[in-house]
Amino acid sequence: MNIKILLVEDDTSLGFIISDQLKSDGYEVTLCTDGAEGFKTFNDGAFHMCIFDVMMPKKDGFSLAKDVRKIDKNIPILFLTAKSNDEDKVEGFKSGGDDYLTKPFNVEELQLRVAALLRRVNIQPEGTDQTLYEIGEYKFDTINFELKHQRFEKVLTKKEAQILKILCQFMNQVVAREVVLNGVWGQDDYFVGRSLDVFITKLRKYLKEDEKIQITNVHGIGFKLEVV
Repeated sequence: MNIKILLVEDDTSLGFIISDQLKSDGYEVTLCTDGAEGFKTFNDGAFHMCIFDVMMPKKDGFSLAKDVRKIDKNIPILFLTAKSNDEDKVEGFKSGGDDYLTKPFNVEELQLRVAALLRRVNIQPEGTDQTLYEIGEYKFDTINFELKHQRFEKVLTKKEAQILKILCQFMNQVVAREVVLNGVWGQDDYFVGRSLDVFITKLRKYLKEDEKIQITNVHGIGFKLEVV
């Protein structure tokens, strides 16, 4: 079983130590050093567990967990923090965390908590990340970036595929604009916002072969991929 763990820790020395230990335990680990990068990496890949530091630049661990929970309600999330007071622990659980490890901690405790969380959810890696979506009359292959209809075929750019994948994960639901921006660009500002609008226009054009499909703007919130 090839279990993939996303580790987001801004202390690079500690991050490398944790990563090396988990790799020696047989896990496949991806290390990010800030919350925005962590969320983008989460959307780009398929993971079975997340380990988040709490105090990080660009996006703290609690905010990162909340964004991840909007996409995946079941993936185990373990927080690492130097704070040990009850208020912080409560905030961690409210934001979607499953467990809490206070720094400094020993390696054995980390190993046991990771193993316990993975057992708790009884993960089966083969079916964790959906790679093929049916969008009305279209088929979307997220691995090869291929969007196919009987009258249309298109190999999407990486960003087009990332945006469409997020919309598919929220199909017939509203997805917040900032979730898409942070997931694809790792930031939320005016300039990338304008780029997102351009990509949405392109995706609408690609999906026009099926009149039952719409990507609608939800004013002040984000977008909705509707399939009637």
